[in-house]
Amino acid sequence: MPTLFDPVEMGALKLPNRIVMAPLTRGRATRDAVPTAMMGDYYTQRASAGLIISEATGISREGLGWPYAPGLWNADQVEGWKPVVAAVHEAGGRIVAQLWHMGRLVHPDLGGGTPLAPSALVAPHRALTYDGRKNYVAPRAMTTADIARVIGDYVAAARNAIAAGFDGVQVHGANGYLIDQYLRDGSNQRDDDYGGSIANRVRFMREAVTAVAGEVGLGRTAIRLSPIGESQGANDSDNHSLFTAAAAELEAIGVPWIELREPGPLSTFRAADEPPVSPAMRRVYSGRIVLNSDYDGPSGDVRLNEGIADAISFGRPFIANPDLVERIRRKAALNAWDAATFYTQGREGYTDYPSVKEQEAA
Repeated sequence: MPTLFDPVEMGALKLPNRIVMAPLTRGRATRDAVPTAMMGDYYTQRASAGLIISEATGISREGLGWPYAPGLWNADQVEGWKPVVAAVHEAGGRIVAQLWHMGRLVHPDLGGGTPLAPSALVAPHRALTYDGRKNYVAPRAMTTADIARVIGDYVAAARNAIAAGFDGVQVHGANGYLIDQYLRDGSNQRDDDYGGSIANRVRFMREAVTAVAGEVGLGRTAIRLSPIGESQGANDSDNHSLFTAAAAELEAIGVPWIELREPGPLSTFRAADEPPVSPAMRRVYSGRIVLNSDYDGPSGDVRLNEGIADAISFGRPFIANPDLVERIRRKAALNAWDAATFYTQGREGYTDYPSVKEQEAA
């Protein structure tokens, strides 16, 4: 039976182990969304992961609504990413760029205009801006011309990711952001070809992924989904049918791997009180499945042995444990993360967590 330390191929990627670093927004880029040198240090410290999925990275100013998050829509951002990616490769790692459009979760203070969404429905909660928390505003329902333009932004960002040296891309289709807003009937109330039936609501996802794959190759294309539970106001009346259909679409396209965030009812971050969809998705999808949320070494191995997951992605444990792979191998205690520094702009709580070897030496 496979373990976390067995190699695995995921499309064009050959991973030395099945411990994946999940995408983690950390807010260390500039206000112009250009990566910084400390980001290179951060990712290089974690290069022992079988694969690093970058923090969510904006495909356009219009689609980026998180302070100090990086982008991939212009030349300065590409140049900023190049040394970060090169440092990961020099350390023996592999890294893909996660491509992000936040849809209705973009506040005008960051996106520069009225946000876009499948339907003109205001998101709940409040947006984080440079001036503190503010109420979300009503988005504009996207026209078919908007849809074509935004898909073009995904393609351009994917092209820029490869130019920056990334090993591939992961389209962000989870967590209540734009693609997830299209997928779920709670946030998509369109009456055209992109709304209504499940077959229509998966259309935007299919077209975006197909276009990205056409630009960078299927072997370098993946997607992240969050098939259970409400996320930032996005939910569906039948998540199981919806995401089983989405998996079948990805199978038809030939996408080689997908990452699924499936938290349980006791999750400490956006818990979900419904059974996982991944078993049903596995029956219609033959590619690699990376499962995420609240795993440790033993529970990750259990999921691999069940035959549904091919790899496990770890989020917050990687924040506080740059050597997470070694700690899992040695069954060593984990550092605790400091949530107060998740989104601050300095090195504290970012690149200063000690490795187990450093702790032993001390």
